[in-house]
Amino acid sequence: MPQIIPIRDLKNTSEISRICQSSDEPVFITKNGYGDMVIMSMKLYEEKMFMLDVYGKLIAAEEQIMEGKVLDGNTSLKKIKEKYHV
Repeated sequence: MPQIIPIRDLKNTSEISRICQSSDEPVFITKNGYGDMVIMSMKLYEEKMFMLDVYGKLIAAEEQIMEGKVLDGNTSLKKIKEKYHV
């Protein structure tokens, strides 16, 4: 369940850091009852960015498949083996 805290609680930086480090989700900050910011630990940020990169590559791969830009696996492996004398 996402954690939601008011902006005034940002004064207690140690507690906010503890909340972010112990959470597997971003922490939502509200201002006057409305969403204002999202904060998260560096570890969670890096994981999210990695997954975003993976999703982007999957989308690009699916587009290439739809466009017919595919290679035969056996032929590709044969060429690699010949190139590197494996």
